[in-house]
Amino acid sequence: MTGTPPQNSLEHPHDLVGIGIGPFNLSLAALAHGVPGGLATAFFEQRHTFSWHPGLLIEGTTLQVPFLADLVTLADPTSPWSFLNYLRGRDRLYPFYFAERFHIQRAEYDAYCRWVSDHVPGLHFGHQVDAVRWNPERDVFEVDYTQLDADGQAEALGRTHTRHIVLGVGTEPYIPEPLKPLAEAPTVPVLHSSDYLDHRDRLIAAEHVTVIGSGQSGAEIFLDLLRARPVGAEKLHWLARTEAFAPMEYSKLGLEHFTPDYTRYFHALPEQVRNDLVPRQWQLHKGIDAHTIADIHDELYRRTLHGGWPDAVLTPGVSVRTAGRLATTKVELHVEHTQQGTRDRITTDAVVLATGYRERPLDRILTGLDPYMRRDSADRPRIDDTYRLVLDPSVTGAVHVQNAETHTHGVGTPDLGLAAWRAATILNSLTAKEPYPLPRRTAFTTFGLPGRRTH
Repeated sequence: MTGTPPQNSLEHPHDLVGIGIGPFNLSLAALAHGVPGGLATAFFEQRHTFSWHPGLLIEGTTLQVPFLADLVTLADPTSPWSFLNYLRGRDRLYPFYFAERFHIQRAEYDAYCRWVSDHVPGLHFGHQVDAVRWNPERDVFEVDYTQLDADGQAEALGRTHTRHIVLGVGTEPYIPEPLKPLAEAPTVPVLHSSDYLDHRDRLIAAEHVTVIGSGQSGAEIFLDLLRARPVGAEKLHWLARTEAFAPMEYSKLGLEHFTPDYTRYFHALPEQVRNDLVPRQWQLHKGIDAHTIADIHDELYRRTLHGGWPDAVLTPGVSVRTAGRLATTKVELHVEHTQQGTRDRITTDAVVLATGYRERPLDRILTGLDPYMRRDSADRPRIDDTYRLVLDPSVTGAVHVQNAETHTHGVGTPDLGLAAWRAATILNSLTAKEPYPLPRRTAFTTFGLPGRRTH
C-alpha cells in the first residue's frame, strides 16, 4: 500500500509507528492487524515496493527455514496472512500439497510477502523517516518523514505522532575495507552478492571470476556460475576465510538454538559471555546448506567424467590483505593463507563479495533520543527481553527493535523462524493484554542450570 499517512494530532496519536518494512516489520504489521479492538498503526518504508533480497533470488534457491516460518503462523496459525492462505487464494494448495516441499523457493517467499504488503492496511512505501524525538509534554514520539517521488526525490515533508515505535530498518551489505575502493569504481565489476542478479550476465561473460565468502550466498553464486560456464574452461576461484567450506549446523537439536528458549537463555547471560559466544556460533547460521554442498560437488564431479579436472579452485582459510586494479579491466587480490602463513596474488576479471551483512546503525534515526538511551560497555543500545530499548524512565513510550539485537538476543536475531514470535512478543508488551498467547517451552534442550551462580 502507498499514499500519504493519515495526519494525526497530538491528541490522537498512533498506537504504533513502524520504521522499515522488511519481513520482520511486515510480520508485526500483519499480526497488529489481528489484535482485538484494533491498533492505530502506520509503517514507513523508503523503497516504493516490498522487495526481499532481489539480487539473490537465483532460480531454484530455497529458504533455509520451513514454510511454517512465514510472517504469522508460528504466532497465529489462524491468521489470514499465512502462507497457506496465500496459496489458497491462488488455487495452489493442492499443487503445493503434492509437491511435498517443506522449504519453499525464495522467489515464492518474496511473492508471498509482496501479497501481504499489498493488502495489510497502514503500510506507506516511498516514505523516508528522517528523525524521531520524544515530546515530554505530551508523552508521544514525533516522527518526521519525507515523502519521495518515483525517482527517490523529496516530494513532501510530514510529521506524525505515536505512543510507540518499532525499528525494523534491517541490515546492510558488508564490504571489507581492502575492497571498498574497488567496489566503488565503475570499470571493474567488484560487487556485493546482494547485487548478483543485476550483473549475472556480465559475470558469466567475464574470463575469470572470483567469489569471496564461505556462506550460503557464496555457495549459491559459485554453483550458479559453475553451471553457466563451459566444461574445462570454468575459470572460477572461490575463496573463504573459514577453515573449511563447512555445512550449516542443521541437526534437530542444533536447530533449538533458534527457539525462544535459547533466546531467553542468551539474553540472561553476562554481557562479556554473550560477546564471546556469538563469533563461535558462526556455523549455526553462516555455514552452507548440505544440499548445496552436495550439488556443488556433483557438478564438479560431472565435469571430470571425460577426463581432466574442472578449472575451478576452491581455497578456504584465506584472507584478502589488499586489492587493486591491474591495467583497466582486471583486479589483483593479495591473499594470505592463515594456517600456512603464505601469501600469493590472484588476478581476476570480476569479484563477487559474498561477505554478508551488518546491522544498520540506529544512531542516525535515533539521534533525538540519544540523551534518553542506556548503553552497554561497548556503547551499544541496551535491549530488554521484550526487544525494547532501555530508555530513561521519563520516556513512557516504548521503542522496540527487530533485527538489531544480536548482541543481546543472539544468533536467532535475523532468523525468519523467530519473526512471528518476536512480533507477537512486542505486541503483547505494548498492549499488556497478551493478544497472542505464546508457548512457555519451545525446546527439548535445557539451556543452563536452574541453580544460583557460585561467583
